[in-house]
Amino acid sequence: QVQLLESGGGLVQAGGSLRLSCAVSGSIFSISRMGWYRQAPGKQRELVAALINGGSTNYADSVKGRFTISSNNAKNMMYLQMNSLKPEDTAVYHCVAFQMGIGYWGQGTQVTVSS
Repeated sequence: QVQLLESGGGLVQAGGSLRLSCAVSGSIFSISRMGWYRQAPGKQRELVAALINGGSTNYADSVKGRFTISSNNAKNMMYLQMNSLKPEDTAVYHCVAFQMGIGYWGQGTQVTVSS
């Protein structure tokens, strides 16, 4: 199994920045894809950014040019750098890892952007 622990959320003003971190532990072999999802109250969960084995990335249109996903494999960490934050980015952000068809989720970290 894979365990994921997010950190770095908080309250920030619009236009500000936050960096989310995800610590990955457990049986991390064969993780094919990792990413960040978010869910705002009353809204569906959505993929924010994905990091695919081999290094390719993809982003939701709403965050392109503002968010950057990255990883440090030596430290078993994944990050989401969020710049130019908007109130509509307010949500709980979850780190996710996919291993042999199974998705593992962290407990989430709250990001609140005030206007």
